[in-house]
Amino acid sequence: MKVLAINSSPNKDKGNTALILNPFLEGMKEAGADVELLYTSDLKINPCMGDHACQFRTQGICIQDDDMKWVLPKIIWAEIWIWATPVYGSGVTGPMKTLIDRMLPMANAMIEVRNGRLRHPPLTKGKSKKVVLISTCGFPEMETFDPMLVHIKDKCANTNAEFSGALLRPAGPAMASMLKNGAPVKDIFDAARETGLQLIYDGKISEKYLKIISRPIISKEAIMEIVNRNVQEK
Repeated sequence: MKVLAINSSPNKDKGNTALILNPFLEGMKEAGADVELLYTSDLKINPCMGDHACQFRTQGICIQDDDMKWVLPKIIWAEIWIWATPVYGSGVTGPMKTLIDRMLPMANAMIEVRNGRLRHPPLTKGKSKKVVLISTCGFPEMETFDPMLVHIKDKCANTNAEFSGALLRPAGPAMASMLKNGAPVKDIFDAARETGLQLIYDGKISEKYLKIISRPIISKEAIMEIVNRNVQEK
């Protein structure tokens, strides 16, 4: 099974998002998946021009000459998409949003009714893609991820893809700090690995593991005290 993971954290494999993404991908590889990982910070992808040439004149091909020329075929070929991004401005990072916007050549200009709503049918027919969101944020509340979840789920509906689940880790910086200090957070990474195994073996992710990944590790009061103290000391 071909898996394409996109990590849009500017910190790449050194960031909090990678702490969840990497064991997840390790589990997928262990289960036999063919996994490729790309970082948006390594890519030159321009914003969508909105001229819809890819839908009318060039039929599935964007007229822009940038890295999306070789990235888009990988997206089309992959059976599972992994979108990994920290929360920026209540949503995905700018480079991730740009990449998602540039997936427009995959959509037919015609429209159809799908699940009660008007949607663009995909240009390429075949097996539906599975999509997994992996995200971290600084705040401890799970509600922080709500706007991003709405966006990604609707993008799945637009591309006729199956949203398979989200590995969400609130209080990401606290988790990273606790890991360095030897605090008991290993279960979080073990659960991330198990979800990768499970998605390949069973085609779905258990809510049990997702809850472990998102489990509380620090109180609001503790985060507020730590952050405010650090700000005052600078």
